[in-house]
Amino acid sequence: MATFLYRVGRLAFRRRWYVALVWAAVLAAVGLGALKAPGASDEQFSMPGIESQKAFDLLEERFPGATADGATARVVFVAPGGQKVTAAENKKAVEAAVAELGDGSQVASVVDPFRAKAVSADGTTAYSTVTYKVGASDLTDASRAQLERTIDGARDSGLTVEAGGSAMSEDGGPGGAAEVIGVAIAAVVLLVTFGSLAAAGLPLLTAVIGVGVSMATILALSSALGLSTTTGTLAMMLGLAVGIDYALFVVSRYREERAKGRTPQEATGMAVGTAGSAVVFAGLTVVIALAGLSVVGIPMLTKMGLAAAGAVVVAVFVALTLVPAFLGFWPNAVLARRARKSGRMDRMDRIGRIDRIEGSGGDNGGTRWARFVLRRPLPVLLLGVLGLGALAVPMTGLQLGMPGDEAKSTSTTERRAYDALADAFGPGFNGPLSVVVDARGDADPKGAVTTISEEIEATEGVVSVSPARFNDAGDTAVFSVVPSTAPTDEKTKDLVTVIRGERDGIEAETGATFEVTGTTALNIDISDKVQAALVPYLIVVVGLAVVLLLVVFRSLLVPLKAALGFLLSVLASLGAVVVVFQEGHGAELLGVEQTGPIMSLMPIFLVGIVFGLAMDYEVFLVSRMREAYVHGERPAQAVVSGFRHSARVVVAAALIMIAVFAGFIGESDSMIKMIGFGLASAVLLDAFVVRMAIVPAVLALLGDKAWWLPKWLDRILPRVDVEGEALSRRPETPDSVPAELEPAEPART
Repeated sequence: MATFLYRVGRLAFRRRWYVALVWAAVLAAVGLGALKAPGASDEQFSMPGIESQKAFDLLEERFPGATADGATARVVFVAPGGQKVTAAENKKAVEAAVAELGDGSQVASVVDPFRAKAVSADGTTAYSTVTYKVGASDLTDASRAQLERTIDGARDSGLTVEAGGSAMSEDGGPGGAAEVIGVAIAAVVLLVTFGSLAAAGLPLLTAVIGVGVSMATILALSSALGLSTTTGTLAMMLGLAVGIDYALFVVSRYREERAKGRTPQEATGMAVGTAGSAVVFAGLTVVIALAGLSVVGIPMLTKMGLAAAGAVVVAVFVALTLVPAFLGFWPNAVLARRARKSGRMDRMDRIGRIDRIEGSGGDNGGTRWARFVLRRPLPVLLLGVLGLGALAVPMTGLQLGMPGDEAKSTSTTERRAYDALADAFGPGFNGPLSVVVDARGDADPKGAVTTISEEIEATEGVVSVSPARFNDAGDTAVFSVVPSTAPTDEKTKDLVTVIRGERDGIEAETGATFEVTGTTALNIDISDKVQAALVPYLIVVVGLAVVLLLVVFRSLLVPLKAALGFLLSVLASLGAVVVVFQEGHGAELLGVEQTGPIMSLMPIFLVGIVFGLAMDYEVFLVSRMREAYVHGERPAQAVVSGFRHSARVVVAAALIMIAVFAGFIGESDSMIKMIGFGLASAVLLDAFVVRMAIVPAVLALLGDKAWWLPKWLDRILPRVDVEGEALSRRPETPDSVPAELEPAEPART
């Protein structure tokens, strides 16, 4: 592979104009396709195989049109201190607001709280539910403005008025600002790392081009493949992340090869042949992690994973072709300023090769740290493992759920509406269960529904049961069950389990069956399914990655060490998330006002994204150690060599990722805070504790055994030559430096 990629790098350098034009044409073509393609749809979330989804599907079948995905707004009216909403003046203000709420052109219906008995027992609070004809994303600005005007007008009468529901949610999110901040921080880190504007700008430029190609492709195919508007979110984030990382690694190796005295073209070929090989296999590990999301069984998550995997593939191709082409345009500009201006480029031999550009082979921060670890491998290993283990302990109490309005800031009207309803009607009012009774084939459907309703109402933990509503055929009914506990409370989950456990007995008694659904039950089912899928997902992803790393490093222990290190870091980061967002320790420092269960998809997202990035760092760092070992260095010296050449690159890449992810912590949405904190802490722990401390400590303790591979396995595994051994045996042919790159000959004295 190294030889093939070496030729690719040299070809891209020589034919840089053609390569640049091809990528420009690709970007223009997919961009035009994205502009002309039909818009992406707002895909309805679904999870096949769970009871809540089956019940929802039954509702759509038996109640056609009644379960349309229309936006809703629940407007809560609270009387001023000591008064009741049923008082004449307050009632008049509420009725006027309800009438105004129904005036919108997109409004399907509005419920009068006094007719629907939607007034609290103490008479202080009432609510009205507004149902719209369209989904939340299709609500016009006029409809939203009309809703807000009505709320403001009702407040002027002296009432406290708040609103929640899907109609209150705004499109978009943190995407734009977070990516801009991330790119800005990446630019600063790259500038400090390379000491050159061109070297810092090149990874950013190629990463943006790669993201542009992948995002335009996703938009162009969105209608044909049924992709939703959220599919490209993960692709944009990871495409930018790995695009910067991969270009960073190639440019860093190019500068190193120039420092050895190679010409620009030869240095480019060597950089792509060696660093490019590592990029290919690092990219494959990320693709495995993302494509493995299909194991979970959530269609939306599968599409997001595959789209992001495609973005990573584009980033790999950009690093192998466009980066060397740009190096051809600016072969000297990407070198450090001191190398370009200190006069060290003046020493050239007769074939135009640079003798020295940057100091190489000396000590730096990476080598000093590596020698420190090599002198104390056991204490460093124990400290790292015990520290991560201690952080991982809280993860044993992990509770999964889907935080709703209760997790939002008290500065939002959604959170205040949630609290007002909980205070007036009880904590379970915000998360009612929906029970769908299928009495088709039963001789007395109404009698069966009545029996089921009474049995469920008698269950401990149920506050009330609403009257059943039948379909036109009279064989299916639906009614609501209000629990005594909040939607995210573990007791609510237990209640759902108990109700479902009564099904067999009730079905035998009545001949009818039922299923439990609703937002609360759906979130419980999602949490259970994701939790059950986590172990199979880990087995598939980690197993495939271990096989891949086995081929790359030709070692039995190094891949196992890489996988175990990743598990340590991801469990520790999950433990940190539990400590802050579930147990509340330090939550106020991050602006988290309400603790609760961890978002159901958080572990899967964390494992998938961080595994890919962790294996990036593993391949970048250990491939240089393997290269040094193959070329004759002793195990300890190979570790030092690996850190000399790769530590700075890995640190820079990790700092960029940490800064990008940490930027999301500043968002007001609790779930976004959680994702940002979890990803930032996972990268921090994996890059600086596992890869920079535990990895060299383990390799130091293993010595030659680290690179041991059974002979029978060595014969079976294909040889990919990531370390560039074939290139080191290749006879060097002098390359001439183009005249325009050749510096002026020093004046003779």
